[in-house]
Amino acid sequence: MLEHGGRLLRAVRQYGIAREQWLDLSSGIAPWPYPIPPIPVDAWARLPEVEDGLEAAARAYYGASQLLAVAGSQAAIQALPLLRPSGRVGVLAPCYAEHPHAWRRAGHTLVELDASSVESTLDSLDVLVLVNPNNPTGQRISRERLLAWHARLARRGGWLLVDEAFMDNTPAFSVVDCAEREGLIVLRSFGKFFGLAGVRLGFVAAEPVLLALLADRLGPWTVSGPTRVLAQTSYADHAAHQAQIARCAAASQRLAAVLEGVGLAPSGGCDLFQYVRCEQAAQLHEFLARRGILVRLFDQPPAVRLGLPATAADEQRLALALADYHKEMA
Repeated sequence: MLEHGGRLLRAVRQYGIAREQWLDLSSGIAPWPYPIPPIPVDAWARLPEVEDGLEAAARAYYGASQLLAVAGSQAAIQALPLLRPSGRVGVLAPCYAEHPHAWRRAGHTLVELDASSVESTLDSLDVLVLVNPNNPTGQRISRERLLAWHARLARRGGWLLVDEAFMDNTPAFSVVDCAEREGLIVLRSFGKFFGLAGVRLGFVAAEPVLLALLADRLGPWTVSGPTRVLAQTSYADHAAHQAQIARCAAASQRLAAVLEGVGLAPSGGCDLFQYVRCEQAAQLHEFLARRGILVRLFDQPPAVRLGLPATAADEQRLALALADYHKEMA
């Protein structure tokens, strides 16, 4: 298994701190989950059916003309590399580790790129994979640039795969509305913005032929009935969407200010997390963990990613711990 955030029980065992005493900031998931609506008994008792309202609600929310619901975007990440012959795949790095892992495991040749090297490499690639905003750096690529890259790839039968798991907070930068174009695939995640990662729901936007191939690969009933009911309710709550966007943006700005105040100015981030590159990342991660604060550690390059504290008390707890770390380092 690759390393991921959210492994709180492992931290409980490692550091001997009870679960309820932890402040878990290791995942870039909104810490304010949408309320769970009443779930009809039929949703539990019957096999789920497509086009029961979920796909229509998702199309309206994302602004996409066609979508396939999947059991979290992770399901699509693992299956998509199996839908084309082995080729040369560029990955914008650093990147969510499951992307390169899935393409490499399917027999493709991986090329790690940064944004500045894409232009000179693109015409030698069969597929370009990126996360936008990037996980973990928060770097964002403009719509115009992405669509230009896609056009160059599509002329040769190539794919541009854009994982927009963290895009809900800044929907104007999405390219999901263009995903009917041949060779453009966009992944969206339900759980991060809505704070309900445990329901395991995602969507793939792409041309109909590719969606049909992916649906055949994944098989029937990939999304449970209760999840379908819950998500429809969440997508329909338009006022709550704007409130969540504003709340995340404010919390992210406060988090950045706390980090800056102790000499850990973020190197990147978005409205769901902040990213700090520093040579002492492992030491910072350990210092916080011993105080019951879990953040996400990265080795290459050395960095930590911090999710949003849910309350003022959580923010204060983090600020005090970071101030202690700053004093110790000084």
